[in-house]
Amino acid sequence: MQEFFAVVFAFPTLPYSIVLAVAVIYWLLAAFGLVDDGIAETGGLDPAAGDATDLPGLSGLLARWGLGGVPVMLVMALLAFFAWTVTYFVHLFVLLPLPALLRWGIGTVVLLLAPLPAIPLTATLLRPIRRLLLHLRPVPQASLLGRVGVVASPTVDARSGHATVDDGGAGLVLQVRSDSELQRGERIVLVEHLAAQHCYRVVRADAVALDFQDNLLPGNKENHR
Repeated sequence: MQEFFAVVFAFPTLPYSIVLAVAVIYWLLAAFGLVDDGIAETGGLDPAAGDATDLPGLSGLLARWGLGGVPVMLVMALLAFFAWTVTYFVHLFVLLPLPALLRWGIGTVVLLLAPLPAIPLTATLLRPIRRLLLHLRPVPQASLLGRVGVVASPTVDARSGHATVDDGGAGLVLQVRSDSELQRGERIVLVEHLAAQHCYRVVRADAVALDFQDNLLPGNKENHR
């Protein structure tokens, strides 16, 4: 254990130890909801689709290396882990027995070259993660307004409730709220996305609801003119 810490907290492993520690702390905070994990903002880019070169700056650079389509902090964490692993074992088995001056000289080269094997290793690991994120990509909120669903919870009121909405696929289960109490099995219409509460405001899908929908949804208003 003493030898482990001697390598981890010595040059050239130390810089990657610091980056890896920061990444681990970040994802621990994200797990508790204290920082944004960035998953919702990745946009679902698949570099294999051929659109990577159209992105500017860091996003385009990461995509060209096969590192796009996932949160940047996840990329940084994996790059740091693989670079740290390479540097650690080179340091332990090659550099540690060397004289200090030679260890610093070769260690600098190892520090600079460690990302080269880390990039393809990270890109390989990200492929299944990227596919998973594509499946988990949220549906654009505005596209759901006006959809008809069915109350799935025992009741829906201003504080709690959920409903199922047909999206043309497996269906969606959404958190919904209503000014009037709704019962299980009642048909509802999504009329407003409440971003702060991560849910939708709904009304009954009866004549009143349809009239409300005609007056508030721009697309329906145009259709009935």
